[in-house]
Amino acid sequence: MNAFAHLLVLPLLALSACGQDYRNTEIPVMETAPEEPTEFVEKSDEEWKKELTPEQYAVLRHEATEPPNGPLYQKFKKHGDGNYHCAGCGAVLFESSTKFDSGTGWPSFWDVAKAENIKLKTDNKLGYTRNEVVCGKCDGHLGHLFEGEPYGNPKDNRYCINGVALTFVEKSE
Repeated sequence: MNAFAHLLVLPLLALSACGQDYRNTEIPVMETAPEEPTEFVEKSDEEWKKELTPEQYAVLRHEATEPPNGPLYQKFKKHGDGNYHCAGCGAVLFESSTKFDSGTGWPSFWDVAKAENIKLKTDNKLGYTRNEVVCGKCDGHLGHLFEGEPYGNPKDNRYCINGVALTFVEKSE
């Protein structure tokens, strides 16, 4: 298998190892925004397991990756105006005004809604350095940041985010 094929297969193997089925998963849509955490949210592994779906738990707490181009992503593309929150703690992460279709099969954003709610960590798990994106309020794994990509957005970057790690709240009129 060539190096490029490993880039496609390894993240999906992480999900297979978790035994999760993402085919019927979707980004929850809420009518009102969850309460924004004011401090770091710390919970035991058992508490996270009880509060999150198995798919959310695998991604947010164990850095799994959902498969690309699933039903979840198709619904993401149809969301209107609103905000995306962390499915773990409710912190606002992204605004719909910064989302774009990167063609990669995962929710993509070119900027964050609140800088303090996003942290970047160095990730060398695939044998090269990437920027892991985690929630700044609960350390939940969200995805990765890829910089210098020519998508024509104002920052030439892509926050490639697992949709299962998000909750969408439509803006009220």
